[in-house]
Amino acid sequence: MSELKIVEKLFKGRHFDREVIILCVRWYLRFKVSLRDLVEMMAERGLSMAHTTIMRWVQRYAPEFEKRWRRFARAVGRSWRVDETYVKIQGEWCYLYRAVDRAGRTVDFRLSAKRDVAAAKAFFRKAIKSQQRCPQTITLDGYAASHRAVRELKADGWLPANTKLRSSKYLNNLVEQDHRGVKQRIAVMLGFKEFGNAAITIAGIELLHRIRKGQFRVGRQGVQGQAAPAVWNAVLWA
Repeated sequence: MSELKIVEKLFKGRHFDREVIILCVRWYLRFKVSLRDLVEMMAERGLSMAHTTIMRWVQRYAPEFEKRWRRFARAVGRSWRVDETYVKIQGEWCYLYRAVDRAGRTVDFRLSAKRDVAAAKAFFRKAIKSQQRCPQTITLDGYAASHRAVRELKADGWLPANTKLRSSKYLNNLVEQDHRGVKQRIAVMLGFKEFGNAAITIAGIELLHRIRKGQFRVGRQGVQGQAAPAVWNAVLWA
């Protein structure tokens, strides 16, 4: 009951109904539409709003939605394919570290201003904490800094000494292909203005990407076969 009150407070004082807010945030993070596209789509439903309103909703609610969905996350495998892709922020290229398991399920991600040993170690530490267990096998490309990061994490005790490390462009095709689902959504946004806002938005995109891949166990919520709005309500109010 206390959690229900907390969720209700999230939307307290908002001009628009919570269903409208959830819908706009969900569609923006999932589909290749711009903020102004969404404004036009809402106008056809008789709702007048500014594109900046939706942008604020994304920044405010995406982290809250991720916290609630996280409770239903399925465990991923222990063979991780790790790679970095590029994201432009304030006209500068930044790096999005991502990993998937052998079945293509997202392990974790981390946005970084740099691509170096420290950034790679920060990503692995985040992934290990989120999964609450270490990988047995890590597959990387040939970038030396990532290999060094794994060696140092073994020395620091973050990874077991027997963690298998391999370099394979072929095996890493899986994570490179998975980048597309995230990168294609980001491309429509035409770049980010601030690093913090970019990190929140990308985390939301990654959440919707995981939902689409079926990485959450929601069957016990009694929403099997139901439409997305019913599923979202069940998860957020659980």
